[in-house]
Amino acid sequence: MVSNYNVTKTTTFFAANHDEADTVTSLAYAAGADLAQSTGVQKIATSVGNDNDENFGGELWLFNPSSTTYVKHFMGVNQISNHSDYSAQEFYAGYFNTTSAVNGIQISVSAGTIESGSFYLYGLK
Repeated sequence: MVSNYNVTKTTTFFAANHDEADTVTSLAYAAGADLAQSTGVQKIATSVGNDNDENFGGELWLFNPSSTTYVKHFMGVNQISNHSDYSAQEFYAGYFNTTSAVNGIQISVSAGTIESGSFYLYGLK
């Protein structure tokens, strides 16, 4: 079983952005949020703000986490309202390069705190 959070992973990340003033839009690959056979932390949301109207919500899918035969693929999508007054739809995917069963996932923030929220886990046997 995987007993730590520094499993080697390869990932990709891109986002669609739209500013609050309705003047700027973009669809961009985010090379800085990718990992290439790295044990680093995978970003699942970028630049989340801390004003009252800024937030983050999303879904993460981990495929076949109890398998001891295959590497563990994952993908996620989220919606954020960020500190630059942009709304962003962010997409990420990749795989954990291990055939060990996954027995834990860690979610953290790079600054500040998670003030409130809910995490739900579905479909595990």
